[in-house]
Amino acid sequence: MKKLTAFVAGLLFGIGLLLAGMANPAKVLGFLDIAGAWDPSLALVMVAAIAVAWAPFHWAMKHPTSLLGAPMQLPVSRELDRRLIGGSVLFGVGWGIAGICPGPALVLLPTGHWQAWVFVIAMLAGMLIFKALQTRR
Repeated sequence: MKKLTAFVAGLLFGIGLLLAGMANPAKVLGFLDIAGAWDPSLALVMVAAIAVAWAPFHWAMKHPTSLLGAPMQLPVSRELDRRLIGGSVLFGVGWGIAGICPGPALVLLPTGHWQAWVFVIAMLAGMLIFKALQTRR
């Protein structure tokens, strides 16, 4: 049941990205081009996503387990450290260069966009490097 729920949630997320146009790198780059032909539609999608997620997050903060019985694993730290800021900057730079972030990259894989494949390979390499550095730490 947990795997089916995860699959359905991922499928809905992917369909939402496609319908909103967020799997289109040109649309994302248009949002980031605030000095040129700025496209505010991504901001509207983000506001809508926050509005939809607000109630479930507040519910989750008050319950120790999910509806399927798994323990809630919400972040507890509110500290801004070098790792969080560095990771955010790295993510933002990659997003700005490619116009793709992890969710849309996975949605784009079956379409054959070579940029998505390069992005996902680079993302996986980064994850492996991070894991190797963490185990050395």
